[in-house]
Amino acid sequence: MKLILTAEVPGLGVEGDIVEVADGYGRNYLLPRHVAIKATGGALKHATALKEARDESSRKARQAAETIATALVGTRIVIGAQAGDEGRLFGSIGINDIVDGVQKFAGVSLDRHAINLDKPIKSIGLHEVPIKLHKDVQFVLTLDVIPA
Repeated sequence: MKLILTAEVPGLGVEGDIVEVADGYGRNYLLPRHVAIKATGGALKHATALKEARDESSRKARQAAETIATALVGTRIVIGAQAGDEGRLFGSIGINDIVDGVQKFAGVSLDRHAINLDKPIKSIGLHEVPIKLHKDVQFVLTLDVIPA
């Protein structure tokens, strides 16, 4: 059975994909859950248009992510924080602090969900923070935490 997906189905495809599935799977699972429609002539044209629009959107998102990445790669972001004599911070540096520091220091607006910080930073010094702007665009941002 030839179907067009109207939503993402894990292991099968994403919205707009044209898939060939077993008759029972399509009739008993995909169609009743409204995650697919039958592939007719008009629906195939619509699916092709959806796929082209999705590809264009993904290309633009990747290009925007690459622009931000080239602006930040190799840049050291300096963040000041209250610290004790031994170099431990009185508080911690979290994701929001990193977003604010990048905005102030580099003038680039980062989405907080792009920052992969396992645990808050609690000491002064250089720290590397992985950033994932797009599934294909990842880099490491260097933070220099200094006592304020």
